[in-house]
Amino acid sequence: MRSEARCLIAALLLAALPALAQTGVKAGAARRDITPREPVPMWGYGARHDALSTGVLDPLHADALVIEAGGRKIAFVSLDLGRSPNERSLQAIRKRILAESGVEYSFIAGSHTHHGPVLELTDEPGKGKGKFDAALRYYAQLEDAIVDAVDEANRKLAPARLGAASVQLAGFNRNRHSKLPNPPSDRELAVLRIDGADGGAIATLVNFAAHPTMLPAETLEFSADYVGALKSYVASETHGAALFFQGAAGDQSVNREGRSEPSDFGQALAREALKLRAAATPEDLTKPAVVREDRFQFTSRINFNSPFVKSAFSAAFFPELIPNYIDEYQEGVRPRLTVAMLGDELGFVGVSGEFFSNHSVRLKDRARVKHLFLLGYCNGYHQYFPTIEAVSEGGYGADSQVSPVEVGAGEAMMNKALLWTYQLRGKIK
Repeated sequence: MRSEARCLIAALLLAALPALAQTGVKAGAARRDITPREPVPMWGYGARHDALSTGVLDPLHADALVIEAGGRKIAFVSLDLGRSPNERSLQAIRKRILAESGVEYSFIAGSHTHHGPVLELTDEPGKGKGKFDAALRYYAQLEDAIVDAVDEANRKLAPARLGAASVQLAGFNRNRHSKLPNPPSDRELAVLRIDGADGGAIATLVNFAAHPTMLPAETLEFSADYVGALKSYVASETHGAALFFQGAAGDQSVNREGRSEPSDFGQALAREALKLRAAATPEDLTKPAVVREDRFQFTSRINFNSPFVKSAFSAAFFPELIPNYIDEYQEGVRPRLTVAMLGDELGFVGVSGEFFSNHSVRLKDRARVKHLFLLGYCNGYHQYFPTIEAVSEGGYGADSQVSPVEVGAGEAMMNKALLWTYQLRGKIK
């Protein structure tokens, strides 16, 4: 009987070995150029209306990182764009990376540069077709580039170790909205370090909240703004990929003091990120990745079916955009929330809009996760999500013209994110 018991235990251990081996982390990274090849309308400033781009200041890129933990693959895609792709493109991309690379979950986010292309047009009369066919051609090119980058990153998967570090960084951002004496700001600079088995850098993920609006609206040339300079500097110093994810930047602007040019600001922020990378200790991950995602439905503060509203928005932006907004908000405002935990100490919260900084500050404080990355402009775009207090102050970003979602929606989503971080760690059933 003892011999039989030993055989049974040995058999059970052998059966468990594949599952244990799967908890090891693998990672791979890749880059693609996503600069439009033709003149197209530019995103970010309504005063441009439908003026077409005139050239390129610096190229736009899609930087992809695939992490496999416990047999589950997650793609992080950093885009030098104002927002993530529109819903149709997002779903097409996700279907393709699942079919071609086995990537079930993804955080696909724009850096929020205001010198990228408009992404909201569609292939229908009055919504872009015929007048802006170059933009429609670009969307197909963008989808292919993102899928290709994820596919290459997936093919490069190799054993990896992860390390994270963060710091409260003063002097780099400021609250552009509140008139309070001490307005809230999320000043956390967070860095995720991904190294290969040989200790070489696979990738560096940087997370910070500050609007990339350092270039004037009158400039009709494509640019990644300060984010491009940051990624280039980090990549050149580490000899690995560099990704940037915008935080809760709805009310956060760049602090230009001493760093008036995008290149100066980007390189200065990159140097701070590299200090954090050096301080982060790469470790093995012993738990599989766990992810949860859902879409919410909130009422809109704006009646997009009103002829007056249509006329006002058409004048503020340009007519072909507005029918696409009406389609987007036909069933109310439907933002997306994506939460992932890699072990108990490393978490990611992706939100499809411009969340005000206090949302992020409060979530990080309440979640009790050692390193929690808030990724804005992620997996969709549903405009501004001010705090209730910010709505009471009024002003740009808090009013219904750019924040159509019902008051309190941001708090509701942050509460759900908070709950999920505890549930995914097994702390709440």
